[in-house]
Amino acid sequence: MVRNIVVLGGSSHPQLTQTICNHLGVAPANVLLDKFSVGETRVEIKESVRGKDVYIIQSGGGKVNDNLMELLITISACKTASARQVTAVLPLFPYSRQSDIPYNKTGAPLSKASNCFNKPDFPYILDSLPQTPHPDHAQSAGLTNGIDGLHKGLSKIQLDESSSASSSPQNARFASYVHGPHNRAETSDSGKSPAYFDRQKNGSTSSLGNGTAKDENNGTRSNSSKSNVFQPQPGYKQWVAQAGTLVADLLTCAGADHIITMDLHDAQYQGFFDIPVDNLYGRPLLKKYIQYQIPDFQQAVIVSPDAGGAKRATAIADGLGMPFALIHKERRPTKISDRQNATMMLVGEVTGRTAILIDDLADTSNTITRAAKLLKKEGATKVYALLTHGILSGDAIDRINASALDKVVVTNSVPQDEHKSRCSKLEVLEVGTIFAEAIRRVHYGESISVLFQYD
Repeated sequence: MVRNIVVLGGSSHPQLTQTICNHLGVAPANVLLDKFSVGETRVEIKESVRGKDVYIIQSGGGKVNDNLMELLITISACKTASARQVTAVLPLFPYSRQSDIPYNKTGAPLSKASNCFNKPDFPYILDSLPQTPHPDHAQSAGLTNGIDGLHKGLSKIQLDESSSASSSPQNARFASYVHGPHNRAETSDSGKSPAYFDRQKNGSTSSLGNGTAKDENNGTRSNSSKSNVFQPQPGYKQWVAQAGTLVADLLTCAGADHIITMDLHDAQYQGFFDIPVDNLYGRPLLKKYIQYQIPDFQQAVIVSPDAGGAKRATAIADGLGMPFALIHKERRPTKISDRQNATMMLVGEVTGRTAILIDDLADTSNTITRAAKLLKKEGATKVYALLTHGILSGDAIDRINASALDKVVVTNSVPQDEHKSRCSKLEVLEVGTIFAEAIRRVHYGESISVLFQYD
């Protein structure tokens, strides 16, 4: 029995909380988790946590946003109640796939060039805009009438800003400092023909500069309005929110002192925190399953469904002395509309062997089902899929049932009762003992490096 410890279970995975408490020999803390009629989360801790180590079990599956908000409020409630240390145990870390801005090959906005790197068709250069003047080069010409004219124009605009309109003489004079003087024909009505006034009086269709016509009834936009629409330069990429950094800051600001999770989708996620993060491995469970549940596993082939999981799959293949294969997604579109239709290519030999797909998570199961179809086409006798996190959202279960997969093995980092009742191919491994041992070692100040030794 572990003393001076409080285990709080969130509403995301009560079965896992009970398994951890049974292994530790403690009872789950009495906590009220509810929602008000408006939908706001309500958390009340019914027992004292003063001076104790509190461990909050909350997974990132199911209603992710509600579970995350419930976790943040519970952490804050424990810190307010004078808990000595608060540790958030997240078997599946929420927003783990949004760790940073997606990699963009084009980078910053580029400028066009006639010839670069001796390639006549190369449309861009890698210089920043605007370019920094070189010490040996002459400075740019700058404004048409110099900086003094600009200051005079700005001062006049500030004095008459409240009363001036867009067509006032002050604004016109200011524009002349920036863009240069205009022709009188452009700023006066002297150059307009009498036919212009006739068209304005009769409300008839007027001919525009590009040869198109504008009718007042159909509301067609003119060239001036179209020119104001934002047009991104080649290479421009709109900003993407950094949800990973935000979630890390939310957990830290709420009062979390320690994070325990398993198989982060991106290992770089740990760098977003200023507090210790223990990223446990699900590989020992998967390795043991291969050794004891798959017949003649030495003759099987470990397969990574994409290039991103190659390191994860090769770690198991090297530990078991098994061959390795890789499925490569080749993206060579002929048209812009074909970019999402990636061709999957197998690198390796699986003919007449059992193929074992290794991945960290499966959400819609599109990747593993397509990979299984390719492996069966290449001559694999059986196809297993071993996953740490089986989120299986949407129509993932129906896709697995209709796929070429013979068995899908997942852990219970998220609740799997409903999934298992709908899919006969699904098999669930228990991870509660791993988290319970990690909690016990952290509580007594022992090393948890033994939990990382999966070889």
